[in-house]
Amino acid sequence: MTDRYAVIGNPIEQSKSPLIHTAFAQVTAQDMEYTKVLGPVGGFAGAVDAFRAAGGKGMNVTAPFKLDAFAYATDLAPSAQMAGAVNAMKFEGGRVYAENFDGVGLVRDVVHNLGCPLQGRRVLVLGAGGATRGALLPFLAEQPAKLVIVNRTVAKAEELAALGRQHQSGNVPVQGLGYDQLQGRQFDVVFNATSASLTAQLPPLPSSVFAPGALAYELAYGKGLTPFLQLAKQAGVTRLADGVGMLAEQAAEAFLWWRGVRPDTQGVIRQLTVPLV
Repeated sequence: MTDRYAVIGNPIEQSKSPLIHTAFAQVTAQDMEYTKVLGPVGGFAGAVDAFRAAGGKGMNVTAPFKLDAFAYATDLAPSAQMAGAVNAMKFEGGRVYAENFDGVGLVRDVVHNLGCPLQGRRVLVLGAGGATRGALLPFLAEQPAKLVIVNRTVAKAEELAALGRQHQSGNVPVQGLGYDQLQGRQFDVVFNATSASLTAQLPPLPSSVFAPGALAYELAYGKGLTPFLQLAKQAGVTRLADGVGMLAEQAAEAFLWWRGVRPDTQGVIRQLTVPLV
């Protein structure tokens, strides 16, 4: 019998998850189908209940339901607990197992696909929202020289930095700062984890933060040369990337969790890549 999976969100029409997981199923010869579920706002639990009752095996979760999924789950993995949000669920009997693969997918894209080790590097993350929170432990596991989180509301950056210091097993210096404290500092890898690029905005980032040979990584995908990437390019940065690889890698993590086999992501990444021009 064909196993059923889906992504739930609202809106959902824009989701690339069915394309990605269908491609993964083909290359790994898995008997499964993957569809989209438009969840009604305020009706997440009912929509998931209906999918499970119809035989659904698992779901990816996108906006605005990652917090609803956190509350719905019976068994939260450490990644989901740390992120305070869920992006993948697996249904086994009455149990709902929940994970958040965004952070590990991001790190895998940077380290493996882009060939940019984070170990020993100075890492700057813009934004102190859910994306940064979910990436904290995967970042720190790579043992960067330092990790700095910057946010317009400095208290939020400081809160996440304290969380990182509390939970890490190594001894990586973690700081939370405001944008006005970045003058005179340089970083080897700069991640834009703010929502600014979704509205073509630019965080108040001094262009001097990019060290020679730096990587500028935009977590949004498919937006081309966003204002953040434009700033980096104008500052002389030649290594630019968006979040298409992160999208593919977090999907591959969920696929492995569900099916027990890791798909190759390169074909999907090539198919979804939008030139950064």
